[in-house]
Amino acid sequence: MTTVAILPAKAFDIAKQRLSPEVKSGARRALIESMFSDAMVALRRAKSIDQVIVVTSDRTAARIAGGNGATVIDDTGNSHSDAAEIGIAYALELGATRALLVPGDCPTLDPAELDALLAQPVVAPSAIIVPDRHGEGTNALLLTPPNAMTPAFGEGSRQRHVDLAVAQGATPEIFEVSSLALDIDTPQDLEELIARFAAVRGGAAHTRGMLNQLTRSEPG
Repeated sequence: MTTVAILPAKAFDIAKQRLSPEVKSGARRALIESMFSDAMVALRRAKSIDQVIVVTSDRTAARIAGGNGATVIDDTGNSHSDAAEIGIAYALELGATRALLVPGDCPTLDPAELDALLAQPVVAPSAIIVPDRHGEGTNALLLTPPNAMTPAFGEGSRQRHVDLAVAQGATPEIFEVSSLALDIDTPQDLEELIARFAAVRGGAAHTRGMLNQLTRSEPG
């Protein structure tokens, strides 16, 4: 079984607007780059992933992805779901038998947990849905084959993906992955990330380092 990971990446300059005004634009871009770098490292280290595809129009994202051995595809779509479909089409051209759609804003992503997810037995067509920490969104999709269902990310996407899978003839399954549960969209998410970093040593080296710099640069 050939597994391709697909990571859509919005242009860093316009991403994560909901972190404003608590995180100013320069620091926000640095945070996005750091999280993306940590996600790329985790994907590269996962033993069960054969190839990583990054769909982006951002030059910095493309540079980081290429430096981690990923294939970069230009994002000509208008949304995260459009970018995911571009990646799926390319995965099918490569002959991939399954695709893992993952975000670039889960910096605690653990390669061992990815391998555990990819070790789950499935009967194709299958759609494994990894929810966010609130249980309402979708932070990853494991599709066997890659076109088992049409991705439709956004608010309330967990149930939407279940419904779409059933409608399109795929078997949906919810599978929780702790290191994929926390995606950073709001100041509250960032506070939760900082708390987790304080409780556990190691991991997410780029994001930890960036947040440490940001903390030191703040007025005392």
